[in-house]
Amino acid sequence: MKSYKAKMVEPIELPSREEREAALERAGYNAFNLDARDVYIDLLTDSGTGTMSAEQWAAMIRGDEAYAGSESFARLADSVRDVMGFEHVVPTHQGRGAENVLYGVLLEDGDVVPNNSHFDTTRAHVVNQGAEPVDCPSPASRDPNSTETFKGNFDIDAGYALVEEVGADAIPVVVLTITNNSVAGQPVSMANIRATAEFARDIDAMFVIDACRFAENAHFIKTNEAGYENHSVAEIARAQFEHADAITMSGKKDALVNIGGFAAMRDETVFEHAKQRAILYEGFPTYGGLSGRDIEAMAVGLREAVTPPYVTDRVEQVAELGDLLVEAGVPVYQPTGGHAVYLDAGEVFPHVPKDEYPGQQLVCALYLEGGVRGVELGGFAFPGTDRPDLVRLALPRRTYSREHLEHVAETAAKVMASAGEYGGLEIVEEPPMKELRHFSARLEPVSN
Repeated sequence: MKSYKAKMVEPIELPSREEREAALERAGYNAFNLDARDVYIDLLTDSGTGTMSAEQWAAMIRGDEAYAGSESFARLADSVRDVMGFEHVVPTHQGRGAENVLYGVLLEDGDVVPNNSHFDTTRAHVVNQGAEPVDCPSPASRDPNSTETFKGNFDIDAGYALVEEVGADAIPVVVLTITNNSVAGQPVSMANIRATAEFARDIDAMFVIDACRFAENAHFIKTNEAGYENHSVAEIARAQFEHADAITMSGKKDALVNIGGFAAMRDETVFEHAKQRAILYEGFPTYGGLSGRDIEAMAVGLREAVTPPYVTDRVEQVAELGDLLVEAGVPVYQPTGGHAVYLDAGEVFPHVPKDEYPGQQLVCALYLEGGVRGVELGGFAFPGTDRPDLVRLALPRRTYSREHLEHVAETAAKVMASAGEYGGLEIVEEPPMKELRHFSARLEPVSN
């Protein structure tokens, strides 16, 4: 049973098949280039696309728009301290701003950065500092049908193998992403968080957690990890950070806001350097490119994210979509994660070669068949990697109903029924930085 009710609605309309075909061609077969008005169900991302609560909207009224020393920032700092346990906070306009601020301080040319799996902007910010991102995903993550619980874990053995290869001195930072977005939104266990922290300490590296979906991860620990069933999500959420030296946070995820983020750290020297970099790229360290209203909403959202009614509803709705898709015969990465359902495009289009981007073709097919927008997170989004061709359907928070989810499942079933009619795609235009090409590249159907 839902723990909230709607207080505002927005009309949406499904464009005709002919309109969708024309829109997709104009977009260069890239869903990022579609106009929002041409999309019926938008599952491109859960980043900043959700619905804020009445308490968040109320808090925005008291936003302190002072350039320096804002009271709104003080309330955000209190929330970060209470919910996550960090004393030093640098606000930013969103998560990639936090990555720029922190990694610009910690990394330099020639460094190597292991992560359970880098997501797109994290990978790009590491590369932008001249460093090399290396993924160390759990071996279980490679099997989309495995029902192992914590498939988002960091592979400690792979981490030590990397140390043997490049030397500990080359690794100043170890990153852990919770939940693991690139591995189908899979959670990370508390045991693995501790083990990764120990690995970082062993090689004298800073341990950084990408905390975007920390509350969802805490929910999975409570539900599935022995010894935590009697702890609250709030207690588990804070415990996740006990061994971390720093975090980056997109407030557009588990702070439940439409814009905002922050970096937080324990070391005062790192904090001072991060503040100076924030002044250069984001704004004064007590507003960080945000209005006081945005900061107020984020301060409230951080606290709401770890309350049982919210986070339980959130994860259960994602599981509901996963169940509907499985019932429709669609190949779904198992088990479903906290923020999205991931479809196995290689299973949907086994006749499409990997170098013709079956995942991106599945994104296009979902839009053509039902106006549903998702995102490819395989060879198109992560060039030069061996990641499986997955398509993410990310649910905005507190936004869609059961009827919307049913439409998504019906659309995916239509794609399955007509899968043989779809061929491959080829890139005809892409930006110089290939790590970010999926945001703007243009494609067209392969002629054969």
